[in-house]
Amino acid sequence: MKKAVVLLSGGMDSAAVVAMAREQGFAVHALSVRYGQRHTSELLAADRVAAALGVAAHKTVDVDLRAFGGSALTDDIEVPEAGGAGIPSTYVPARNTIMLSLALGWAEVLGASDIFCGVNAVDYSGYPDCRPEFIDAFERLANLATKAGVEGAGLRIHAPLQHLGKAEIVREGVRLGVDFGLTVSCYRADAEGLACGHCDACRLRADGFAAAGVADPTRYVAEHGI
Repeated sequence: MKKAVVLLSGGMDSAAVVAMAREQGFAVHALSVRYGQRHTSELLAADRVAAALGVAAHKTVDVDLRAFGGSALTDDIEVPEAGGAGIPSTYVPARNTIMLSLALGWAEVLGASDIFCGVNAVDYSGYPDCRPEFIDAFERLANLATKAGVEGAGLRIHAPLQHLGKAEIVREGVRLGVDFGLTVSCYRADAEGLACGHCDACRLRADGFAAAGVADPTRYVAEHGI
């Protein structure tokens, strides 16, 4: 089987991407990153998803972005309850660039030509590093900056959810047998992975299940208000 590195956060989008890569015939090498995020229960969710979907390998690497802060996910900044205009405080500076770079390094070592990520340009909360232009630019960088790009068959960055809404992602995941109950999307999830039901990530997720006509398997705190 061809090898692929798939970024796995533990959220619903990346879980769907793991299943999609497997359907395409790839031996999935899942990569999670402990970057100093406050909602570390997503990493436990990544472990569950990797086990449930039968990946070939799963690594979690550490990069402490709390050293820089600047985001509600890595600093002492309140996570907003609803998205507003502009780039939100939950944007983590350089996060996707760093994660894709780590995936690129592992892909070269594995001899893999394919990297998958779950970025999305529809329900993406306004993050600049989820846009198609960013993915295209990173793929060009990958082929310029690596031995595999210069001497090999080249590297491809796949973003299969790029133009899908949350409801479409839910339906695709259900078709592929993804247990979304294993995943954690909430920016304020507690140590047990219970979701707040108020943050932007929770609202997008809940709206997606509702629009797809699929029962929401999310485990919420007792009084979440949705």
